[in-house]
Amino acid sequence: MRTRRLVVLLSVGLVCVAAPLAADVAVSTSNPSVSADIGLRLGALMGVETAVMSALSDDHLRRLGAPFAGRPGADDAHILSASELDALPPLRGNGQWRCMTEALYFEARGETIVGQYAVAEVILNRVESASYPASICGVVHQGTGRRYACQFTYTCDGVPELISDQQAWHRAGQIAHIMMEDAPRSLTAGATHYHAARVNPRWARVYPRTSQIGAHIFYRQQY
Repeated sequence: MRTRRLVVLLSVGLVCVAAPLAADVAVSTSNPSVSADIGLRLGALMGVETAVMSALSDDHLRRLGAPFAGRPGADDAHILSASELDALPPLRGNGQWRCMTEALYFEARGETIVGQYAVAEVILNRVESASYPASICGVVHQGTGRRYACQFTYTCDGVPELISDQQAWHRAGQIAHIMMEDAPRSLTAGATHYHAARVNPRWARVYPRTSQIGAHIFYRQQY
């Protein structure tokens, strides 16, 4: 009577595809034929899953495992993962490229990769704005020399800037190159300003907030 009851319960479980693992173990010792049938059914299900995964393109598989899935920039092909950036050959660019790379390295290397792309957007948005210098180096070094009166803190905080993390420098350089090659700016909605979430500058009460990525909050200047 107990054996018959277990078979009925398992039949119901298979229809729902939710039979408890404990039931599988219990039946495997008391009813080998039912256990074999379960194994065949599970094998068939695994075969279907394997077939579906095999049909996916490499790009789909990369997106499934991408570290930015569900985050800003997840659907932007130009936003590469850390491992993809690491796999690219080393770059040596001109002065404008170095200014962008330095800004990303010293201002945002502690941020996510997406956060570094976002800072690059701000710099390029300023280059295109009539309110700021018309070059990357001009934007990055605006106010340099006036302690804590510059636009990018690392250029006027009095702290020697040493490049000690070669991996972070490589990634920053790759991001700088990608963004300087007219990649889409889809993360910050035209932001021209950002600040760390731990501070609250006065201008943040005036400019509209466009996004927050990692520890940075982004704003767009309206005048």
